[in-house]
Amino acid sequence: MIISPRDADRFAMAPPKTLRAALVFGPDAGLVRERAEKLMKSVVPDIGDPFNIADLSEAVLDADPARLADEAAAISMMGGRRVVRVRGAGNGLADLFETFLDNPPGDSLLVVEAGDLSRGAGLRKLFEDDDSAAAIACYADTARGLEDLVRDALRAEGLTIAPDALADAVSRLGSDRGVSRRELEKLALYCKGQKSVSLEDVRAAMGDEAEARSEEASDAAGSGDFARLDLALERLWTADTSAIAVIRAAMGHFQRLALVRENLARGENLDSAIKQLRPPIHFLRADSFKAQARAWSGEKINDALDLLLEAETLCKTTAVPNEALCGRTLMNICAMAKGKS
Repeated sequence: MIISPRDADRFAMAPPKTLRAALVFGPDAGLVRERAEKLMKSVVPDIGDPFNIADLSEAVLDADPARLADEAAAISMMGGRRVVRVRGAGNGLADLFETFLDNPPGDSLLVVEAGDLSRGAGLRKLFEDDDSAAAIACYADTARGLEDLVRDALRAEGLTIAPDALADAVSRLGSDRGVSRRELEKLALYCKGQKSVSLEDVRAAMGDEAEARSEEASDAAGSGDFARLDLALERLWTADTSAIAVIRAAMGHFQRLALVRENLARGENLDSAIKQLRPPIHFLRADSFKAQARAWSGEKINDALDLLLEAETLCKTTAVPNEALCGRTLMNICAMAKGKS
């Protein structure tokens, strides 16, 4: 059966007693792990219990396929159901899991963790089509989902959060649920003893604001948005951010655009090419980055990189103010995006 994203967390916390197996998959590895562990805890409260949890990998099952049935049929020493966890599963195990689902041995719950699987992937289809199994997709949190995640995590620590602080926290999260959880744990620890979380608290505890501002400047330049670029640069200079650091951030941005263009030239679609980037593009920047990948040709990207390399060299070898060099270069690139140079 297919479990909708809206129902995924509720299902993972309290799956039906008739469930024999679940496939938890998707590009958000942290969310895959979180939901898999929720499923496990619905059967075995202590997922570190080696007597009631069998932890296997694809490599183990490739070497010894019979291990799956043996572990599933094993009887718990303390009574109750056991869990068989399989991490890093791929389509190569589809036949083995099909045999398992045709006649499941014992009463253990099988929890399978996998990466991103296309809609027609054999492993995914197998779990979607079986009434005693479930397929749970795990995609990056939406902005609204992240707001709920932030509020819930802080509420559990007795904290509220101001609206501007919430918006800023959300802008720093989203690519991986596990990373988001750790960042929120840091924020809660930083604010221990307070009643509310402020914008200043978020900026102090969660990541590097200069990096976020540099990304904003790079996006503005790549999008041809002069007003946004001017504001981003003003904020960077007010915060005493190094001009060379801003230039290098912009170089990284255009190098990633170049990589996407290369993947497109090899016949990949745009969404797939962008998803391959590591670290992934934050979802709040995804639409802007995708538009830039469409608009910028490989030749224009190389021209932008040449300008940035020249600017870094001039910053290191001349007496011209670095902020002026950096600003002029990004404004020229902004003009290129608008087709004015």
